[in-house]
Amino acid sequence: MQAINDFLIKLDGYIGGHPWFVFLLLGTGIFFTLYLGFPQIRYFKHAIRIVKGKYDHSKDVGDTSHFQALSTALSGTVGTGNIAGVALAIHLGGPGALFWMLVTAMIGMCTKFVEVSISHKNRDILPDGTVSGGPMYYMKKKLNINLRNGKVIKVGFVMGGFFAVATVLSSFGTGSLPQINSISNSVFATFGINHIITGFILAVLLGLVIIGGIKRIAKVTSTLVPAMALIYLVGALAVICKNYENIIPSFIAIFRDGVFGTEATIGGFLGASLSWTINRGVNRGLFSNEAGQGSAPIAHSAARAPEPVSEGMVAILEPFIDTICICTLTGLVLLSSGTWDKKHINQFQEADMEFVVGEYTDQTEEGIRILGNHISKDKSLPKLDLYEGTISVEEGILTTPGISLLHAESLAEDFKFLKGTEPYTGTLNISAGKLVIDEKDKPTMGERIKGLFIKSSSEKIVIEGKSLMHSAPLTAKAFEMGFFGHWGQYIVAIGLLLFAFSTAISWSYYGDRALTYLIGPNSVIYYRIVYVVMFFIASFTDTTIIWSLSYITIALMTIPNLIGLLVLHSDIRGTIRQYWVDFSHDHPEEKISRKYIERRNKNGTG
Repeated sequence: MQAINDFLIKLDGYIGGHPWFVFLLLGTGIFFTLYLGFPQIRYFKHAIRIVKGKYDHSKDVGDTSHFQALSTALSGTVGTGNIAGVALAIHLGGPGALFWMLVTAMIGMCTKFVEVSISHKNRDILPDGTVSGGPMYYMKKKLNINLRNGKVIKVGFVMGGFFAVATVLSSFGTGSLPQINSISNSVFATFGINHIITGFILAVLLGLVIIGGIKRIAKVTSTLVPAMALIYLVGALAVICKNYENIIPSFIAIFRDGVFGTEATIGGFLGASLSWTINRGVNRGLFSNEAGQGSAPIAHSAARAPEPVSEGMVAILEPFIDTICICTLTGLVLLSSGTWDKKHINQFQEADMEFVVGEYTDQTEEGIRILGNHISKDKSLPKLDLYEGTISVEEGILTTPGISLLHAESLAEDFKFLKGTEPYTGTLNISAGKLVIDEKDKPTMGERIKGLFIKSSSEKIVIEGKSLMHSAPLTAKAFEMGFFGHWGQYIVAIGLLLFAFSTAISWSYYGDRALTYLIGPNSVIYYRIVYVVMFFIASFTDTTIIWSLSYITIALMTIPNLIGLLVLHSDIRGTIRQYWVDFSHDHPEEKISRKYIERRNKNGTG
């Protein structure tokens, strides 16, 4: 499994983690922003009116209202990325990563507008009267190549099938398995409730919700999304307001480091190059708001709307709410609280640990330079030698000289080796810098099962000490720096539960629409059963490999979708032009339509 995981990580390095993917994603958004004349700004107020239902009509065809479609799509994007993803981006790229998340969101508002409009236009009405849509439908209908001899090269058919398969895989890799794993771990760590109970209860609730299809999903998410956003907002403001003196310096750091890169700090963060800051910001920005990925158009295709562009308008609001509002809140909490570049006592994660040859310090500029070169993604910089061999531990303390431990891209301090809750004494094997646990030291099956139910019972060898933190634990630590003090961590735990659970709900719909496209509606019930069962199992098993798979499936959905949008750019602009012509006829009292028609008649452009 480790070999498979390593392969997936390497493969992602050539796809979603490669600079060309960032250029394709941002390039497509920038192209449409300029090509359509900044629609994310010009149509923003109009989008709010549509969501309020100002232009709704009783004869509109669809399964959900505009607000319900927006809530469903938001519940799929507002998830662990808003809590853990922002913390990870800042941990890796510094405050500047948040700047590039915001840039990605601004551009993504246009991308969402475009992809939802063209997908809604090409949706299908199924025999039972329900709606099924998404990028796979516009690909199948619009991207085939018609030859002069009458033959058809079914490029769009193949692209649509490829996208649908990637969506089904991503429904597990993005929307289900990692989400419940994050929930169960957070609830276990915060409240001491065992993984299996959490997984069982939420699996039953998930089944009750998704068995009712999009109408029940929409009702649940339209209630859940505002509630969870309000809870998170209160907790975040409690931290930001208490540390009000750091608000302006935080904004300065976001924009300064976003342009020039983040410098190292004594005793903590080891710096990040500008290119890496941009990479992490764009990558986490996409993971957070999914602009260009093609997932949100599946939810929006179910909306009751006579004009596809009107639903595209609604989609403009998604990246704004998800990234510009919620992610910015998380970022300000992390920066204003001062936790992001400080070391905290925590339990080290195996994947984040690395034993290196030599003893180093991060209290001098020379030490920071050496350590910074090692953790840098620039392969041309000198790296430290990874330790290979045996280490000795006495009463939890490392006694073998000439070794340093790195954790979470920082130099670990005051760390101890524990077996269960007791200090460990003995020898341990290190291979290529990684801790290798002998079979005799591994927990038995009984101990593993026991560890699922009793918080302190695990007999696995762990290392605890001071280091940087990232992801959800860092956000939880930051929330403790507000008016709620220690209780702030519970807001993060509850927020993570609601955010991640809502994501699992929405992605079940994305997966069943993709399977409907591939096989037919009769397959949906079996998919939902498997989805719920796997959701439960993932609550108490390791999902590292699933996270790695999710990064790839996100890219495999995004690439064909962006290519399709670029190919259909003229069709998209024509559809938008016609929308405003029809809108001016139906709503002559609206100033926006009159101004548009006058400009269009004068300049011949839209």
